[in-house]
Amino acid sequence: MRTTYRMRSGRFLGVLATGLILLGVAAITWALGAPRAVVGVFLMLGALVALAGLWIVARPPVVLRLRDDAIDVRGVKTVWTDVTEVGRVETTHGAALALRTKRPDDTVLLPLAWLAPKHVPVLETTLRDKLNAAHGYTIWDGTAPDPEPPAE
Repeated sequence: MRTTYRMRSGRFLGVLATGLILLGVAAITWALGAPRAVVGVFLMLGALVALAGLWIVARPPVVLRLRDDAIDVRGVKTVWTDVTEVGRVETTHGAALALRTKRPDDTVLLPLAWLAPKHVPVLETTLRDKLNAAHGYTIWDGTAPDPEPPAE
């Protein structure tokens, strides 16, 4: 099973807005009687930027892919058995999820501001469950197993 998380599309509305502004500048330069080449440049540039903005808002970049055997964060693929710890950390850009691995000084950060707020709790639960499954941990139900008979 594979689950994909994408960046919040709202982060890219500025690209679309920039394209629309450039189209407005093209209209103003045309109304002021600027040469056709100038109007054409603003028109083409505005149209390209607006189309790129529409594309990226409709299909934001992939941030995280969860697979049964591995996790892929921004192109860094790590198998679950190499992940030792997952937790929240504070960075200069706000809260992030830190995936610490067996490799020394290797921590993969995933800024939580990149994700839609409704996806964060689900992601944290899924990460905990996948990590527990990879290391053979189960949630304790409050009971203790029967004691082993003493060795003779």
